Formats: sequence, structure tokens, C-alpha cells
Amino acid sequence: MKIRGILFALGLLLYANTFTHDYAQDDAIVIYDNMFVQDGVAGIPGLLSKDTFFGFFKVEGKAKLVSGGRYRPLTPIMFAIEYQIFGDNPFIGHFINAILYGLLVLVIFNTLFKLLSIEEFRKKALPISLMAAVIFAVHPVHTEAVANIKGRDEIVALLASMYSLFLILRYTDVGKKKDLMMAALVFFLGLLSKENTITFLAVIPLALILFRGKSVLDSVIGVLPLIISSVIFIGIRTAVLGMDFGGTPMELMNNPFLKIENNAYVPFNASEKMATITYTMGKYVSLLFLPHPLTHDYYPRHVDLMSWSDISVLLTVLMYMVMIIGSIVYFKKHKLISFSIWFFLITMSIVSNIVFPIGTNMSERFLFMPSVGFALGLAALMYKIPPKGKWILFAIVVLGMATKTVVRNQVWKDDFTLFTTDVHTSKRSAKLLNAAGGALSTEARALPEGKKRTDMLIKADGYLKEAVKIHPNYKNAYLLLGNTNYYLKRYESAIQYYDQALRVAPNYAEAQKNLGITLRDAGRHYGEVKQDLTTAKRFLDRSYSINKTDYETVRLLGIVSGMSGNNSQAIKYFAEAVKLQPELAQSYSNLGTAYRNAGDEAKANENFQKALQLDPNALNHLRQ
Repeated sequence: MKIRGILFALGLLLYANTFTHDYAQDDAIVIYDNMFVQDGVAGIPGLLSKDTFFGFFKVEGKAKLVSGGRYRPLTPIMFAIEYQIFGDNPFIGHFINAILYGLLVLVIFNTLFKLLSIEEFRKKALPISLMAAVIFAVHPVHTEAVANIKGRDEIVALLASMYSLFLILRYTDVGKKKDLMMAALVFFLGLLSKENTITFLAVIPLALILFRGKSVLDSVIGVLPLIISSVIFIGIRTAVLGMDFGGTPMELMNNPFLKIENNAYVPFNASEKMATITYTMGKYVSLLFLPHPLTHDYYPRHVDLMSWSDISVLLTVLMYMVMIIGSIVYFKKHKLISFSIWFFLITMSIVSNIVFPIGTNMSERFLFMPSVGFALGLAALMYKIPPKGKWILFAIVVLGMATKTVVRNQVWKDDFTLFTTDVHTSKRSAKLLNAAGGALSTEARALPEGKKRTDMLIKADGYLKEAVKIHPNYKNAYLLLGNTNYYLKRYESAIQYYDQALRVAPNYAEAQKNLGITLRDAGRHYGEVKQDLTTAKRFLDRSYSINKTDYETVRLLGIVSGMSGNNSQAIKYFAEAVKLQPELAQSYSNLGTAYRNAGDEAKANENFQKALQLDPNALNHLRQ
């Protein structure tokens, strides 16, 4: 019990420094901007009956931007219950994640100890299980899954998968049918958390073959209740999402296997795609052994288009060949190493982009489940080292990884910290360059005029320009470039970027709205500051064509027309302004002035009187 308590505390305390963190990254999708979660308990039917992304996008169709859709209602239901009880409180989310992680570390230890509780491993079972659980607990590659509240789907899925393995092993050893029934229920909950739970339909039979001496047929029969759970889950998933997997997205941020040819995106050929996937499979292994540098973003082109002539790709092929051949040749002789390798390969398969597209090149959270195999394999290898050296090496590895985990946690404080830190690692990710630029621009917008504000906006501008170099059709990056240049008062540049966003996406409502505002303020700038009435009117006319109901645009057009001597046009615009804002004294004052300049004193006085009724001081500027 003492060992188990320490393991639970280790998993919990490693992430205690996340308790004061805010929401970050994908938390918007499943928590604070998900309409079902924000409805609390009342939103649970919506979470059960829609794609996981529907509550965020709030419209049909967009949930299928990632091939296959997502049906993972369990953790969003947990978030909805937490919201119902605690309100909008990220502390609760981080705290529960850490508790669940501590519990997961404990379950991994119990399961591995149960797995090895056979005569062949009786003396090794405790030290190897303990070492593996600790290595798993401290591994820095897990920070994305634990420090990000949304990552709870990874934690719960692995928790359910490992506990299902434990229950099946206990049923095999003791024969209590309640363990079998409980395993089926727990496995079903894991599937509701994340679909990669299904890979344990291969992991568990493998464990029964290697460590309980079962035949292939008996091992498959042993997981029959889990197969039934899987069939039920797939039936529910199909009923909710249908069989339409949305095809292959032709947008780079949803499909990394695209390249530009003749100014258009086309898919990688088969050779390029497999070479790139192979490279990422090598990168996964290298991150397990050396988790540095870490980043939350591996979007294009952080991982570039690879070919079979790249040495890293060839070395990855060689490495996997050695792993696979070795695990087959020594399948029975070195059971622990073979099981560790196959555990990694099986659980990695579903997120490798080989089985089906996952929407990005790779992600550290995809290592969460496969890393159990790594931890077990490393523990088994370490155990072979003589006692003194073994524990010294183990202590060095654990201390180094734990330190890296605690430090890395700080990067997950909030979106601003995460984006502006990781952009120095993922220097070629269009998505992260866009996110970092947007975060800097938004943060700078709230600052007073000054050097700090300007410097932040210029840095944002640089990141966003890099983003569109990598992804020339990145509509959101063009929007943010427009916003950033607007804040810098570079109105003409801002207009060009908004226009580019609209060329990419003609119905882009936010770009259209911001373009109208920028054109209006550009018109004001040229009129008031540069005294260039011709240019001012050109910008204002275009702003007016976008939004004829914007009072300030109409008012400025009236002023420019009046200053240009076109009194009839000034009257027209000021009359429209009165209709738009009849409660403003200024509207009538301006219209009165236009009539006076046109020589119509009666109409002028009529509007002046209306202005005075609304504000006795409305005409003071005329009397001075």
C-alpha cells in the first residue's frame, strides 16, 4: 500500500504546478466555447447525440473537417458536470486531471505487476513494474495530455484500457465472472473517451498469449466481452456520425499531406506520403528516449515533405525492421521486450496516419498510450544492469525527466505563453506562427500606445507573414495580418490583407466586417490627418459599399462631401445619418450645417432646433 500511495502522489504532485493555469489550446473546443458543456447537465443529451466538435462549431458539417469525425462524449460530459457544479473554473479541470493521472500511474503499476505475477517473473515483477510505472509518471512527453485539460480524453482512455487488461488478467487467474463484466463496462467507457482504446483488443490477447500461455483462439475468446463492447460503441458512433467520413480535406491545416503545384494544393504522391509518415514514426521514438525540445504543434511544415533519400527516413525503416524482426524472433525468449515493442506498435498504429488520416503530421499526446510499452521495455532493459549501476541510472533518468516535466508544465499556463514559447521550436508550423501572431496582436491591442505595444505588433506581423509564406491560402492568417496592421495604423496594408483573405474565402464574414471598419478609419485618417479629401472619399465610398448602415462611415462621407463643396451630397449623407442615429443631436446639427451651406436657412434652422431639443449645447461649436 505504501508503494501505491507514493506512485499516486508522484503522478498528482508532478502536475500540481498546473493548478493555477488557465485554459489553453483545445480547451475552447471541449469546454469554454462548447455550447453543450456551457449548458451544464442540460447539455449532456447534445454531447451524446452529436459529434464532439459540434458544440464548438455550432453548425452541421464543420465537425467533419477532420476525416472520420469524432465521437468522444465521456470527458465532455465530465466537463459539463464540473461546469454545473463549479462554474467556469479551470482550477477544477487541472486538479481533476492530476488526480486521474495519479490514479493512472497506480493502475499501470497494478496491471504490470499482475501481468508479471507468474513464476517466470516472480522475482522481477515488483522492481520492473515499479520502474515502469515511475518512468511513465515522470515522462515529459505526457505534459500535453495532463497539463492541457482537454487531454483528459487520453488519460481516461488509457486508464480504462489498462484497467480492462487488469480485470481480464484477474479473471484469467481467478475466474470471477464479475471481473469479465466489469472489464466490458470499463472498456466501453474508454471507447467513449477516445477511440484508440480499441487497440487493446490486440494488446490484451497478446498479453494472454505471452504471460498466461493461452492459445490465439483462447486469447480472442478471453476478450469477447470487450469485442461486444466495441461493436456496441461502433453502432452508437455510426448512428450519431453516420458513415460519411467527410472525404479527404484539401485544406493544409486539416490535411498535412498536401503540397502546392501551379498555385493549387494537390495531395502528396504515395511515396512522399509514406516517407513523411515514416519520418514521424522515427521522431516519436526519438522523443521517447530524448524528450527535447517539446512542442504542442507539429503542423505543416514543422514536419516537411520527406523522401526516401533522407537518411533519417532510411534509419527509421532500419530501426523498425530491427524492432519487428527482433520481437518476432525472440517472441517467447524475451517476452517483456517483445510485448513492449508490440504494445508500442499496436497502440501507435491508430494515430500513425497509416490506418486513417488524423489531420496533422504527429502530436506528443499520441505517444501517451504507446509510452506504456516504452516504459516497460526501458524498465526491463534497466533491470538487466548490475544492481548498483541500475538504480543510479534509474535515479538519473527519473530526476531528469521529472525536472523537464515540471518545467514544461509552465509553458501550458495559457494560450499566450504556450504559443509564444513553442513558436521558437516549431518555427516552420504555419498554424503555430498564426497562433503566436494572433496572441501577440490581441495582447498588444489592449496596451496603451507606446514602444512595447508597437514592438509586439511588429513581432506579430513577422510571424503572420511567415505563416502565409508556408500556407499561401491561410485565410485566418490574412485576417490577423489585417488586424495587426490596423492596430499599427498601416491602413492600406491592412486593407490589402483583408482583400487577400476574401480572395481565398469570398464569404469570410469577419474579414468583410473588419475591411469595412478599416476602410472607414483609413478615410478618416486621410481626411483629418493628411487633408487628402480625394483619397479619403475613395476609402469611405468603398466602406459604404460594404456597410451602408455604419453611422460613422455615413457621417464622414457627409463631412468629406461638404468640405469638397458638394453640398447636395453632404445633405444626402447627413440625412441618412439622421435615420441611422435619430437620437444624436450631432446628426441634426450636421444636417443643419449642410443645409445652411446649400443656402436653405429654413431647413437649416429646422434641424438646428431638433439638435437643441436633444442637447442644449449642440450648437456651441457653431457659435464660437
